[in-house]
Amino acid sequence: MSRRTRTIPETDGASKLALEKEQPTLSETAYRQIRSDIISGAFQPGQPLRLEALKLRYGLSFSPIREALNRLQTERLVVGVASRGFFVEILSIEEMWDATNTRILIESEALRRSIQTGGDDWEAEIVAAFHSLDLQSQRQRSHPGSPTDAEFTLLETRHQDFHKSLIKSCHSKRLLNIADQLYVETQRYRLPVLVGGNGAAPARDLSDEHRRIMDATLARQSDKAVELLTQHYVETARFIERNSERQKLGP
Repeated sequence: MSRRTRTIPETDGASKLALEKEQPTLSETAYRQIRSDIISGAFQPGQPLRLEALKLRYGLSFSPIREALNRLQTERLVVGVASRGFFVEILSIEEMWDATNTRILIESEALRRSIQTGGDDWEAEIVAAFHSLDLQSQRQRSHPGSPTDAEFTLLETRHQDFHKSLIKSCHSKRLLNIADQLYVETQRYRLPVLVGGNGAAPARDLSDEHRRIMDATLARQSDKAVELLTQHYVETARFIERNSERQKLGP
């Protein structure tokens, strides 16, 4: 009796590559899920990240989880201790200011380069990103009370998209990658303050701040755009520092 074999349909190289890009690897899936839980505060600073618990939580094997934790360690979200495993990185005001000031340096350079080389498509993307962010901000202001998780996630996504659009034309993958990492590091300090509602709301018109940054950028006024962006980040850091005791951050 002949043995049947199962025939797997062949795909061309381009289709296979596109499919691989659409489907993240298990380690990428683990990385995204753990990072999201750290940033959102589901895992508390200093909390141990036990492999067995993470395996049950995400339904993944040890190997992709270890890869994800090692990657998160390079992003300063996780710390590995010999013979003790991994822990969520501790929060501190000193680290927050270091991340903020470094972010200012990186994004200031990326913004100057983008202003110098950006074209019409870049300008259009900035305008579109600001419009989307402003619309969502208006919706949440028109509905008193705490936003739902979905509403807050959408606002935060549009906020990140706007800041990414400003520097997108810097023509440096390294600058963009570092900027993205620093966004996550500072986001980890900002979100607990905003979500927890423990501190007084900042007395700022954030939509106006974003609009002024956009206007200076589109007018190709590099010095003014960088100054406004710097003020924007510094004011946020000061707000976090004022609420640091409520958030139990270190000195």
